[in-house]
Amino acid sequence: MVNLITQHIATWTGAEIPKANGGRGRGRSSNGHSPHGIKKLRELILELAVRGKLVPQDPSDEPASVLLEKIAKGKARLIKEGKIKTQKPLPKIGKDEWPFELPQGWEWVQIGRISVIERGGSPRPIKSFLTDDPAGLNWIKISDTEIGGKYISSTSEKIRIEGLSKTRMVYPGDFLLTNSMSFGRPYITKIKGCIHDGWLRISPPENLDKDYLYFLLSSPYVRALFRAAAAGAVVLNLNADKVRELPIPIPPVSEQNKIAAKVDELMALCDKLEQQQTDSNDTHQTLVEALLATLTTIIDQAEFALSWQRIVGHFDTLFTTEESIDQLKQTILQLAVMGKLVSQDPNDEPASTLLEKIAKEKAKLIKEGKIKKQKPLPKISEDEKLFDLPEGWVWTRLGNLSANVHYGYTASAIHGDSGIRLLRITDIQNNSVDWGTVPGCEIDEKKANDYLLENDDVLIARTGGTIGKSYLVENIDVKAVFASYLIRVQRIKTMYSPFIKTFLGSQIYWQQLYENSMGTGQPNVNATALKGLLFPLPPLPAQHRIVAKVDELMALCDTLKERLHNAQITQVQLADAIVEQAVA
Repeated sequence: MVNLITQHIATWTGAEIPKANGGRGRGRSSNGHSPHGIKKLRELILELAVRGKLVPQDPSDEPASVLLEKIAKGKARLIKEGKIKTQKPLPKIGKDEWPFELPQGWEWVQIGRISVIERGGSPRPIKSFLTDDPAGLNWIKISDTEIGGKYISSTSEKIRIEGLSKTRMVYPGDFLLTNSMSFGRPYITKIKGCIHDGWLRISPPENLDKDYLYFLLSSPYVRALFRAAAAGAVVLNLNADKVRELPIPIPPVSEQNKIAAKVDELMALCDKLEQQQTDSNDTHQTLVEALLATLTTIIDQAEFALSWQRIVGHFDTLFTTEESIDQLKQTILQLAVMGKLVSQDPNDEPASTLLEKIAKEKAKLIKEGKIKKQKPLPKISEDEKLFDLPEGWVWTRLGNLSANVHYGYTASAIHGDSGIRLLRITDIQNNSVDWGTVPGCEIDEKKANDYLLENDDVLIARTGGTIGKSYLVENIDVKAVFASYLIRVQRIKTMYSPFIKTFLGSQIYWQQLYENSMGTGQPNVNATALKGLLFPLPPLPAQHRIVAKVDELMALCDTLKERLHNAQITQVQLADAIVEQAVA
């Protein structure tokens, strides 16, 4: 069985469930969870252990039936001495009730026949029983455990001794099962203390290997029993009586020791594989970051072209995680607004001329009463310019490229109303809007004219967790206004709005946005700040070429992600199939 583990190392380390919204994709994730393959490997090790398939059996071992007789005598003695209460007898498990076949010398037994199982309790109100007295009783809570830990060795709080009558004492060597959060997770306590009713105490016999019992209680087999026992409750809750009835496999004592040692050895291998995968992923990520950062700092165009071609030639090997592909997308947008993504055409009409045309169009709109006269935006000094632009480009401000930058309409959404729609931040998902689900609102026609959306308008979320996210209105076929938590960069015909949308994805936009965001509790940005954002403006033909190239490269990135996604699913399915075959 160990060969089964070592022969499929690539499967265990490569299998990771694809993440819907980006992430590392492989290797240990930022929240400390294992890749799916290594998680399945750990589960497989525990499942093989409790089925007697992890270490060879020794026919000379004293059978588990003898151990169970010793445990029964020990319990009878403790009952006679008044140390534990008489428990309701549990019937022996018939062969037709065995969950699976066991090796020679093993026995099936209900966990309640070999252990004392009790629920904790809590004196109430608990705050009145808490104490700083060093002589107080340790008050064991879920927060006293460590993620992935095995032992409980200290507590952050103590309770007064008077609370003992309302709670349950536990002792070093007792097992505690959680009833909330990490449901059914076992811990071994190294300290004497008290437990509340979110814990179950399992007090095992001295002649049972504690490490074997820990691995048994952690196994997929037992975890499935716990879930089944708690099924039907509104909140998952382990009932002590039901837990007593659960059948568990008991090997000879000598084999328990061997199993525990082998599990420790193989779990250490999993730790090593996980660390190697994390180190490999981190090294890969550092390489990708360094290569992409170089592209944005190279000044010489010939040198940039050479570096870019090197990266393009190795897309499949460089961008093998969702995080690296997302970084590539971000770099593409940054290169786009820096004028490095496409070649410059000296025949293009310069951006300075484009600005003049935009100004004339705005003046015409003002004269026609379609927009109000706006306060001129500050000129851009040489010190403000973020980087050198290609020939024919100019630095301007976002407000100069729009008919208006203004807040949306304040109204309550009316669901089921098919009149004038009210587009909200929540209606914009993954750069698209399902207009059929957008609610209506009350607004008169005259007022609506100030807020009606048109194709090529750009909307920006101005507050909360979505601050700065943008949406380009396209193919709109309904009458709709936009809600007050959105800011509109109103289209102007002379400007190519898709290039503004490209800018709103770039790093220079986000850096400026964060610098201008306000509010301590919840960050927000106002229309005035957005108008003043520095904007690198290319000639109009260059804008079209840049957006086309960005679309092309983003489609390539999506293809890379799709391949990665499919490969991950295949690896996950393979890992799951290996596990199913091994325990069949």
